Formats: sequence, structure tokens, C-alpha cells
Amino acid sequence: MSGTAPVELERPETDDVVLPDTPWITIVWNDPINLMSYVTYVFQTYFSYPRKKAEKLMMDVHKRGKAVVSSGSREEMERDVEAMHSYGLWATLEKSGKGGRGGDGKSGNV
Repeated sequence: MSGTAPVELERPETDDVVLPDTPWITIVWNDPINLMSYVTYVFQTYFSYPRKKAEKLMMDVHKRGKAVVSSGSREEMERDVEAMHSYGLWATLEKSGKGGRGGDGKSGNV
């Protein structure tokens, strides 16, 4: 009787594994090109944010250098980042350090 010896599989480190439900965020970065009024317009148009929220996020981008403009699944954030790029804004996505979505699916600031 011939058999196959068991093979030990290497398991990935848990820090390297991204679970499907891990929240991701879209960050818009300050740039020297776009006017503050235009950034506000983009946030209102794309995310359907009320003017007050769009202006607050824009001011965070302007004063702090960045703002978290949305959170959700990686696929959703990839779509948001691509949309921000299509408007000419600098944007990136990253894993969120916090859990869950905001009440409106798009959350806070850095």
C-alpha cells in the first residue's frame, strides 16, 4: 500500500488577510490646483452631501491636508476613488482603523 505523505500548508499571517467585511475608506487629499468651491461642488454632486457637510469636508482637506469622504467595501471605495480622479481630485483608499459604516454610508473626517 503506497500513500502520500501529508503536506504542511503555509498559512498566511492574519495581519495580511483582508476579510470581505473589513471597512475601507476613501481619502481626498489637498492639492494646489482645485478651488475650494470646486471641491465642495464635487462632494455635493458625487456623494449627494448637503452643502454644509461638503463645505466641512472641503475645509478639512484644505486645513488638515486630507479628509475621509466615504467608507464601505473595498469595491465601493475603489469606485469612489476613481470618481474623485475623474473630477481631477487626488484620492486614495485604505483599510479603515475603525469598524462599520457611518449612518449614511459615508463618514466623518480624519
